[in-house]
This record gives sequence, C-alpha cells and structure tokens, in this order.
Amino acid sequence: MRVLLTGSAGQLGQALQLSLGRHDVLAVDLGELDVVRLDAVRDAVAAYRPDVVINAAAFTDVDGAETRQEEAYAANALGPRNLALAAADRQIPLLHVSTDYVFDGSLRRPYHEFDRANPLSVYGASKLAGEEAVRALNPRHYIVRTAWLFHENGRNFPKTMAGLADRPEVRVVNDQYGSPTYAPHLADAIARLIDTSAYGTFHLAGQGAASWFDVACVLYRALGISTPVQPVSRDEFPRPAARPPYSVLTTMQDPRIVLPPWQDGVTSFARALRAAPRK
Repeated sequence: MRVLLTGSAGQLGQALQLSLGRHDVLAVDLGELDVVRLDAVRDAVAAYRPDVVINAAAFTDVDGAETRQEEAYAANALGPRNLALAAADRQIPLLHVSTDYVFDGSLRRPYHEFDRANPLSVYGASKLAGEEAVRALNPRHYIVRTAWLFHENGRNFPKTMAGLADRPEVRVVNDQYGSPTYAPHLADAIARLIDTSAYGTFHLAGQGAASWFDVACVLYRALGISTPVQPVSRDEFPRPAARPPYSVLTTMQDPRIVLPPWQDGVTSFARALRAAPRK
C-alpha cells in the first residue's frame, strides 16, 4: 500500500514510519508539504498517487493556541480540510488524528465516540473544526481521537518529568484525568486500522484512566528514580488554556483494535529512554 504521511517529524509521525514499514510510505513534514496550501496538497496527492493519506500534522501548543488562533485553525482545521478535499477528489481514504480535548470533561466518565463534543480551548475547537471538515468532505475517512501522547523523541510530560529527577521533590497535578498514550502503541493501531474499510470515528488511546500524578509515579518507578512526587491541585499550576478535568477515552468501535494499558506505554517509554545514547 502507498501511504502519504504528513507530520512525519512529530512524535506520532516518527512512530508511524516504523509501524508502516511494510508499506511504501512518503513521509513529509511542513518543509516538504504545507497542508494549508490546497494547491500544494492536490499536487502532492496527484504526484504520489497514494492508496491512503494519514494526517499526523497539527498545531499542538495548547496554551499557545489561545493567542495564535489563526495558526491553530490553519493547521488543525484548514489543513485537514485540504487533505480531505484532495483525497476525496481521487476517492482515497484519509485518516486524520484528533484529540480528547474536543470534550469538556463534565461527564466524569470515559468518553466514547458518540458523546457530544464541547471543547474548552481554542486548541480543542480547532481540532473539532478539522474533524467536521474531514467528515463533511470525504466519506472515506477515519478520525482517530487520542490523548496525552508521548514518545522518547519529543516534548511531552514524561520527558519533562524525567528531566526533573534531580530536584528534592516534584509536585504534580492529581485532579486532571486522561488516557496516556505511547506513540508507538498508537502507530501500531493506526497501521492495523488502515487495513480495514471500517470508516468512521475511533478512540484509540492507552487503556485505563490516569492523572498526571499517576503517570509521574509509574514513570519514576520504571526509571528507578527515588525523588518524592507530591500530588497537588490544578489550581497550583494555572494555564492560559482550559483543560477538561476528565477526558478519559473509551471505545464503542471494533474491540479488536485496542491499545495496551497506559502503564505498559510508560514502562516502554522508560525502557527506550534508558537505552537512548546520552548527549
């Protein structure tokens, strides 16, 4: 299968290039294809003639989106819209990656694919706009919502926590809950999903619920770090963008495509981090 992959330099993009190894993959990032330009997207699709397009490109700075709204909507809404149009013109499926931040967290139970979206932030609203464009413009779509993504090659919460290990203690929020997701686990699931024609919306995230405090505790145990981790409220770390207090994801879709428990992802991350060459 010929796969056009956008956002190749991101955490998920890097993992997808490995998980899609048996396919013929053209992996591009912003410098090679600006998805905000419809003519460039159409030219790329016409030249490469993929069997499927995977969009892992996004504006992911949740707080930055509050003041950089045009950039956020360009990457997260206009880009997916252009990819959906170009792929639909040639009857090509599009897999688009979205986020748990399309929900407001008010249900206090795991969100499934048919729950109503109600984003709290510009980032969440821009990602929801991208979903809506893809659904409207390309009937052959997979929309994959995921959450709290992390990879050893990237900027993310576990990487930050590992870098704070020399402090006397770390204070970590314990009243925001989500579904921590290891990028290679998600990439493997996406590689399986594109082999189906089960179009629609899917929640693919690490199984189970966790607070940031839970993640830090499991990570430090896996890395053999003895630094004390103290639980604190979100109020201690105010942020420009509102986050859903409870955005755990579950699925009502195909149970054969599920990710491992989030703890497995954290321990795999820790193992990869220990194996990485020191700089």
